[in-house]
Amino acid sequence: MLTQLRNHIHQNLSFLNGKHLLLAVSGGIDSIVLLDLFSKLNLQIAIAHCNFQLRGDESNKDEEFVKFKSQKLKIKSFIKNFETQIYANDNKLSIQQAARELRYNWFYELLNTQGFDYLLTAHHLDDSLETFLINFTRGTGIEGLTGIPEINDKIVRPLLIFSREEIEKYATENKIQWREDASNASDKYFRNKIRHHVVPILKELNTNLLGSFQNTLKNLHQTESLANDSIKKEFDKIAIKKENNIYFDILKLQSLSNYKAYLYEWLKLYEFQDWGAIYDLVENQSGKQILSDHYRLIKDRNILILTAKQTPLTLEFLISNETDYIVNPIKLRFCNSGYNTIPTKSSIFVDRETLKFPLKIRKWQKGDYFYPSG
Repeated sequence: MLTQLRNHIHQNLSFLNGKHLLLAVSGGIDSIVLLDLFSKLNLQIAIAHCNFQLRGDESNKDEEFVKFKSQKLKIKSFIKNFETQIYANDNKLSIQQAARELRYNWFYELLNTQGFDYLLTAHHLDDSLETFLINFTRGTGIEGLTGIPEINDKIVRPLLIFSREEIEKYATENKIQWREDASNASDKYFRNKIRHHVVPILKELNTNLLGSFQNTLKNLHQTESLANDSIKKEFDKIAIKKENNIYFDILKLQSLSNYKAYLYEWLKLYEFQDWGAIYDLVENQSGKQILSDHYRLIKDRNILILTAKQTPLTLEFLISNETDYIVNPIKLRFCNSGYNTIPTKSSIFVDRETLKFPLKIRKWQKGDYFYPSG
């Protein structure tokens, strides 16, 4: 297993050589095997351990065990205790979600403050299969069917080429000690139900299930790559980025055979929920807008505009060429005025044909001046 890992790093993860690596070590069999392997590879490593204080004295024993391993191997360790239950309650998260947020926020903090280049985790091939099945069961796109990525930003998962069985065999043959987490035996969590009940049946049906799964992942990754190339190519044709906004040409968008799929891929990271309303916006009249927590999408004639919501101080509202009435930030009605209308010191009349839409309206800010007569 050590030789196989060394070859895999040489062929596929050579960027790890000479880098400062932080290993996420819980004390369980997977992370302890990861630690054992990398301690034999002559790489610059350190340990990060999270104590989520969820299992009473068992959590503290995990921490002491990791400390013991780091001292024995003479490897620097970083250990942090979290008030996980309080964090979950305050942020209305499940315990698993809270632990994940706390864990990765701290890991990235260590990367940024302690000079580490990459974080290594002990996810293996069975974990990736479980993730695939979870996403498949809940419903997902192609991204959710490609398993756990081996490289994701600064996170690297070098054990994905190994099965749980191979890791257990290595630990037994090398007489490695580890800590057992009793919660792994419980069916309380969805992942455990998949692990304990679904995967064994699939392995009975196909004794080479993991090998077949690896081949499927390769095919899906190739398909995903083709899709991503097409998504980027069409985006470059249809969209223009300008002043922190993105402008989509609706006529070009509608010329695509499946424009809704492209629009979904372009907008899915912007927190929108009502996709039906977004697709209707493309077809409907100008002036309407769709809001997410931090973004808004507005149609102005044949242009779809994506812009970030702003703070109240700098909040701007877009007015399309076809808008005739707004209620925010103030009530305004727009109408054509005759040439004989007399302007005042607080008003201005302009030739509509000279205006460039969408117009922007915002509250007065310090430093603003209004000279309607020039």
